[in-house]
Amino acid sequence: MNYVELEQYSRKWIFTHASMPVAADDLEQIKPFTQARSSQIWCEHISSQSPDADHFDKGDWAHVDKIWSDPIDWQHAWDSDDIDLPPELLEFIEWEDNTTVFFCYEKYNVIETKWGVFKRNWKNFLFFDDGPILIGRKKKQALWFNSNGTFKCGNRS
Repeated sequence: MNYVELEQYSRKWIFTHASMPVAADDLEQIKPFTQARSSQIWCEHISSQSPDADHFDKGDWAHVDKIWSDPIDWQHAWDSDDIDLPPELLEFIEWEDNTTVFFCYEKYNVIETKWGVFKRNWKNFLFFDDGPILIGRKKKQALWFNSNGTFKCGNRS
């Protein structure tokens, strides 16, 4: 089994919080991986040596500064009543809504969903903003969110 039932997911509350509930159709498409599968996804797509974004090192594609844009504010959009992602993010990512994405909190905590689901519920995903990286399956673009309220756009190798 690759997934943990959302009901059993330790951070389930970020998707069921009364102030920002996620629609039932979207909840069905938010699939946390088991720790073992999360680790495999992380090692294959993010880093084989670093357990989280705070520990990227030489050899990690994300460690290379020149692949990343300057930091762009996401906190202002998150704090607003508007549900849309920051426009700079949408200009960079032009994926189809059915593109499979991995929202990677850290080595043992990765969620699979669709780009459309993430776009509608991005504020929920960012309740935990300690360096998660969003990547698309078979896509080069990546987004790296920072707890200081900014994100960077980059193209992974």
